[in-house]
Amino acid sequence: MRVVIVDDEPLARERLRRLIAEFPGYEVVGEAGDGESALELIREEEPDVVLLDVRMGAVDGLQVARSIAEEETPPAIIFITAYAEHALSAFDAQGDAYLLKPVRKEKLREALLRVRKLSRAQRPHAVPAPGARPKREYVLATTREGLVRVPAEDIVYFLADQKYTTVCHLHGEVLIEESLKTLEEDFAPWFLRVHRKALVATRFIAGLERGKTDESQHWLRVRHAHTLLPVSRRRLAEVRRFLTEDGADKGEPSGKSAEQHADDA
Repeated sequence: MRVVIVDDEPLARERLRRLIAEFPGYEVVGEAGDGESALELIREEEPDVVLLDVRMGAVDGLQVARSIAEEETPPAIIFITAYAEHALSAFDAQGDAYLLKPVRKEKLREALLRVRKLSRAQRPHAVPAPGARPKREYVLATTREGLVRVPAEDIVYFLADQKYTTVCHLHGEVLIEESLKTLEEDFAPWFLRVHRKALVATRFIAGLERGKTDESQHWLRVRHAHTLLPVSRRRLAEVRRFLTEDGADKGEPSGKSAEQHADDA
């Protein structure tokens, strides 16, 4: 699991980092010393869990938690503080666990295991059950030509950008105002979330590849699409698992960047 540590005390961050290093399967992917930096880091790294100090500067841990709770796929939150009286406020701010300083190794292990179980229970299955169908059979979009119905079978991917979501389908593209969270719930059996902004029809997934300039960035090749789609680090393991289980093209060539592929299409 990918972990971000947020605390305005460098020694506290160092202690947490050393403790987590003793737990197999956990990786600290970033640290922040204030609320504003924390929000930026969390949105960039998309961690599975955030160890979050309650009392910080202008933007405290409770404000950070409330802000990221509004994201499409928020991470689990483990609040960490020296003040027991903050417990109720922490849980009101969507906290999944609460630890008091100085953090004990076993208590931290218990909290991480608890949020890991929650994460697994909430994760949608990458491969749909045989015969499973989505709740909805189509999306409706308003275009210059009037109202257009796009069947679920024709949708290649959904890509969110602020207020609107692009629906790429076999015959073109349309814009709708639905959130990816709603679309993921309604079309879950046939679609896989690969990024907080991207939801892809599993039957059109062709393969995975690394970026040319940044090999930590991965991109998804999708049939009937002219551009590669970003895969977040948080979703990478699930995408790889789907490709392995489904028997799709599992190659990850690094010879071309996403931009070069887009130009070639």
